Amino acid sequence: MNNKTQAIDTLSNDYPGLLLSEREPPCLSLYQPTHRQHPDNAQDPIRFRNLLKTMETSLRQRHRTRDVQPLLAPFRALAEDHEFWNHTLDGLAVLGADDLFRVYRLQRPVTEMVVVADSFHTKPLLRVLQSADRYRILGLSRHTARLFEGNRDALAEVALAPNAPQMVADTVADRPGGPERTNRVYGPASVSRGTTRHGTDVRQDALDNDTERFFRDVDHAVITHHSGSDMPLLLAALPEHHHAFRKLSQNPSLADATIDVNPDDLSLDELRKRAWRAIEPGYLQRLGRLTDAFHAARARHLAEDDLVLVARAVADGRVATLLIEAERQIPGRIDTRTGAITRADLNEPDVDDLLDDIGELGMKTGGEVVIVPAARMPTQTGIAATCRF
Repeated sequence: MNNKTQAIDTLSNDYPGLLLSEREPPCLSLYQPTHRQHPDNAQDPIRFRNLLKTMETSLRQRHRTRDVQPLLAPFRALAEDHEFWNHTLDGLAVLGADDLFRVYRLQRPVTEMVVVADSFHTKPLLRVLQSADRYRILGLSRHTARLFEGNRDALAEVALAPNAPQMVADTVADRPGGPERTNRVYGPASVSRGTTRHGTDVRQDALDNDTERFFRDVDHAVITHHSGSDMPLLLAALPEHHHAFRKLSQNPSLADATIDVNPDDLSLDELRKRAWRAIEPGYLQRLGRLTDAFHAARARHLAEDDLVLVARAVADGRVATLLIEAERQIPGRIDTRTGAITRADLNEPDVDDLLDDIGELGMKTGGEVVIVPAARMPTQTGIAATCRF
């Protein structure tokens, strides 16, 4: 039994820089849906071991046993990490190569697959990172702050940065006098009757000042440690705290849509439902704009949906925006220099999904790549490219 728990890697830190960098093949990609609760999650490690057998079979077609075993060793160690399998989410991605091993718990179910190829299969990860339905929630009250990340399907709380204030006491304790100031009883001031302030009024002023400072510190921490993406930030708070926080916030990601409730009063699933009701209109608008832009470009002969032509345009650096159907797979190989493609069987060694490879190449040549649900794709081919020229 392996008692060492696998550290979980952060996808947003690794993609695209680390995972799309050139490395010595083979690159091993394993995806599987997982479950959050017992007894459903009891089958997850069994399915993982079965996928490892598939991976080993594929590797042995091209590589010697002495080369295969070191590649599979970290995967096998993960299979025996019982603590890890007790804390899964909705999906799992495990990527390995000679010089790299990464494990990502995902908030979205993924299609079960194993790919052994010259590069990592990353389309499911791109969907997680770039999907238009992703968002963050800042749950705020006068006393505490919590941060969540989610999409239309799932929501999970994420840890605030280690030095971020998570409760008002973290802010109050930093100032001279600490919390004692808010408990002090103030007598009547020796001033004129019209300006006399009683102890209750002064204590309320102190409380308001502490709350404002707490809100400012939370805002600064979120901007500093939890930014760098285009995810909107929803504020979940009581109406009076919405007003106070918005008046001082400097976060450009703070969305106009609101969740007017203390998040501590909702279950995680109810919070997700309220967030999705707020996010969905913007999500549909964004996909609509991308589709409209593709059709407008096609009218000017600046768009392609033929896989062969799109691959050439991507290799030439002509593609500005690339829409790729989420669940579609087209097995084959691409010459990244010319964009020439050849069809093949995904079960063959060193064969990946062409849509995945074209998407990666599109990012490397400066294009925007968006993974789109099949129902929202403007084409029937699984791909749609808007070209610069």
